[in-house]
Amino acid sequence: MFKTFRFDRHGALTAAVLAAVQLFMPGPAHAGQGRPALVANLARAEGPLGPLKHVHAGVLDVAYAELGPANGPVVILLHGWPYDIHSYDKVAPALAARGYRVLVPYARGYGATRFLSTGTMRNAEPAALAKDLVDFMDTLRIRRAVLAGFDWGARSADVVAALWPERVKALVSVSGYLIGSQASGSQPLPPEAELQWWYQYYFATERGRMGYEKYRRDFARLIWRLASPQWKFDEATFERSAAALDNPDQVAIVIHNYRWRLGLAKGESKYAALEQRLARFPSIGVPAITMEGDANGAPHPPAEAYAKRFTGKYQHRLVKGGIGHDLPQEAPQAFVQAVVDADHL
Repeated sequence: MFKTFRFDRHGALTAAVLAAVQLFMPGPAHAGQGRPALVANLARAEGPLGPLKHVHAGVLDVAYAELGPANGPVVILLHGWPYDIHSYDKVAPALAARGYRVLVPYARGYGATRFLSTGTMRNAEPAALAKDLVDFMDTLRIRRAVLAGFDWGARSADVVAALWPERVKALVSVSGYLIGSQASGSQPLPPEAELQWWYQYYFATERGRMGYEKYRRDFARLIWRLASPQWKFDEATFERSAAALDNPDQVAIVIHNYRWRLGLAKGESKYAALEQRLARFPSIGVPAITMEGDANGAPHPPAEAYAKRFTGKYQHRLVKGGIGHDLPQEAPQAFVQAVVDADHL
């Protein structure tokens, strides 16, 4: 079981809590990084959103930040790869100030979220990640919420909105409709489009798995730069999020996610019916706003390719000013406004 660590007003951990953190550090997952440096990284990682909470939900012990009034309308913010909850450092407090109860969970394989059993498959197929979100809501007795996310987080939000629409009050999805299937993922793309997915093919190899294990931070930094070519993030911003990649299941989760998309890894039978429904590309009927940065360097579909998938009240917004893939962190005001507006569509 993981404890909730509290910070003083400067965001510093007490010596006693630092000692407690060290007791819970799994050694092999952090080879090459000393404990003092790792503890400092975790301190920086948790500080901006306050102390983390934990809840057992489904197969996970989910670590999450919570801001705002406990009785406020719920907004759940979902991060992508290779990012973490700190993509919402400015978004979450702004929404909390508007009266929302804001929840920002670490996905499986990130931060302090852990599997409850060593025997659970380290599965990252889309249905599994989406079911994690439903389980999280069930455990916290949240009937409906506004879901908002980018990258992997947008995909999970899309899936829940499509398969469990009664649980979604409204949706904000960066890069729009991201529901796919193994069959569609096996189809070749034009060469320039394939080039953008270079890391997916790298991860399909054992060399790629070993390379991500060995150079995790270097890899993440490169993806940040390619995906957001005009974003001049500083080292402190990067390290605050990169600490989440020290999770002992990070490599297994990332590798499985990208291999599953190519049909090179199997999922679990308990998710098969859900994946079959997703393979039919279900429409999304909840009120929705899709967003795109004008300088997104990551692979993403054009808005006109997915607009018809949204059959309810719907808007698309292009955010200008050199905004890349991590839209909530690069353009937090625009993202906050989209959440509020989607809630009132």
